[in-house]
Amino acid sequence: MALPESFIQELKLRNDITDVASSYVNLKRRGRNMVGLCPFHGEKTPSFNIYTENGSFYCFGCGIGGDVITFIMKIENLDYIDAVKFLAQRAGMNMPENTYDDSMSALRNKIYEANRQAARYYFKMLHTAQGINAMNYLRGRALSEKTIRHFGLGFAPEQRNSLCNHLKSLGFKDSEIVAANLAFKSKNGYGIYDRFSNRVMFPIIDLRGNVIAFGGRIMTDEKPKYLNTSDTPVFKKSANLFSLNNAKNTGKRTLILCEGYMDVIAVNQAGFENAVATLGTALTNEQAMLMKRYADEVIICYDADEAGQKATQRAIQILRNAGLLIRVLIIPNGKDPDEFIRNKGKNGPVAFANILEQSGNDVEYRFAKLKTIYDLRTSEGKINFLTEAVKILSTLDNSIEQDVYVSKLSKEAEVSKEAVLTQLQRVNFKKNKENAKKEFRQLQTNLNGRDDKINNQHYQKPRSTAAEEALIAYLVNNPDKGEKISKKISSDNFQTDFNRKLYEYFQQRIKNSLDPMLNVSGDFSSEEASKIIQIISSYSKSVSTEQAMNEYINTINEESRKLSKNEIEQASETELLEYIKNLKDKHK
Repeated sequence: MALPESFIQELKLRNDITDVASSYVNLKRRGRNMVGLCPFHGEKTPSFNIYTENGSFYCFGCGIGGDVITFIMKIENLDYIDAVKFLAQRAGMNMPENTYDDSMSALRNKIYEANRQAARYYFKMLHTAQGINAMNYLRGRALSEKTIRHFGLGFAPEQRNSLCNHLKSLGFKDSEIVAANLAFKSKNGYGIYDRFSNRVMFPIIDLRGNVIAFGGRIMTDEKPKYLNTSDTPVFKKSANLFSLNNAKNTGKRTLILCEGYMDVIAVNQAGFENAVATLGTALTNEQAMLMKRYADEVIICYDADEAGQKATQRAIQILRNAGLLIRVLIIPNGKDPDEFIRNKGKNGPVAFANILEQSGNDVEYRFAKLKTIYDLRTSEGKINFLTEAVKILSTLDNSIEQDVYVSKLSKEAEVSKEAVLTQLQRVNFKKNKENAKKEFRQLQTNLNGRDDKINNQHYQKPRSTAAEEALIAYLVNNPDKGEKISKKISSDNFQTDFNRKLYEYFQQRIKNSLDPMLNVSGDFSSEEASKIIQIISSYSKSVSTEQAMNEYINTINEESRKLSKNEIEQASETELLEYIKNLKDKHK
């Protein structure tokens, strides 16, 4: 059963979308709407819009939209019922009893509990005779008992059924343990076996204190060295960060981005609790946007080897796109953070604090890397260096920042500032031209519906689709015209299945005296909800009059009378002649 409409209405009244979203996004008023930088993708120009009149949001950059429930689903990585529970708790409301299907929510809770029990089991096993090698490994990495306890580090025994048997003894079903990705089904289909075996275990904890996943490190030369939980209903690898639950409580708006678990733990033990790491993958846009919520600046602290430097170059652009300030920590002698800090004779926490303080920004780092490639003592080296350096400058949005580095480059390479500026203008002109072409191609694609993943009939029937979407937008904004519209057009005349479904859905709600948009997030998938908001926001202004409404109805009816390619191929000669005659009569 669905949640009562009255409950959803009260929930939305108590959770104004502007108030909720402003906890995650800096919003500014633009006319009747609120705008800001989208929290779901990196952007430099605000395209995230909140429509205060109907309590919805839509980003014209990434296409995500919906109501306040959809917003929480997306930004907190929750399913529908859990997002409703989140908002109900925020507003001090009690959930209705026995009125909704919470099977997914129940499974998520089971996974949380299974992970919590697994973390306790792994921690306990670390302190047994079975875990002696794992404990020796952690001690060899100079970790104190306090640090081991703080991060809840543990050990997965070698027996491939030890955790499974433990969890089953606590009442967990095989399906729940597998859903948590703590176990696999056996190849013969009988029974399950542990995912992690003979590994040091690192619990991954979300911002609400739930254990959502694990990373496991092998202590031998076997591969893979690290094994991580795959995506589950409570965990998305590309959208979480290790130890962000600790870093967010430091009160600092700076994060230290490390490569792995051990680096974060070593940096944390040395007194720098604002360290985080990705989870076995390269940095993603989602992770950068997550960092943006808790920091203004990120210090990249990757390993000094070639792989680490490549990862640094890639991370710089992703973090810049998210609107973050960036510094890059260069660790002397090619060491990683963990090794540098552990070498207390020469380095240690104090030395780490010094190089952290001295770390330069990402532009200076990239220039320094270029200087290791090109010899500025030669004419060819200077030309190549400046050519690549200007490309870096072209990625900067701040004109003052550009001007500062233009002056610096001209002095270092001993060329005039005007020459560097001229080259920068050429690069910018070329880049702007390429961007304009891309935007034009994207606009064409949007108009003809080639990449419409929700309405896959859009491309075949662009004229019908445009008229159908416009009429739907008019209907939602003018529900008092629902009966009048239904007399002029039937859903059978709609040429695309998705728009036909929307038309029938909204007409039925209007007929039952219900708010057309109230329960869109509950009745449609998040992708469909985004599409609906896109339709409403894109067409609302263009269909504000009854004359426009009639024009779109006429277009839909006209398109519905046209024969499809298949129908033309199967029609008899007499039928084709009659069809052509009707078309001619219509246009006389």
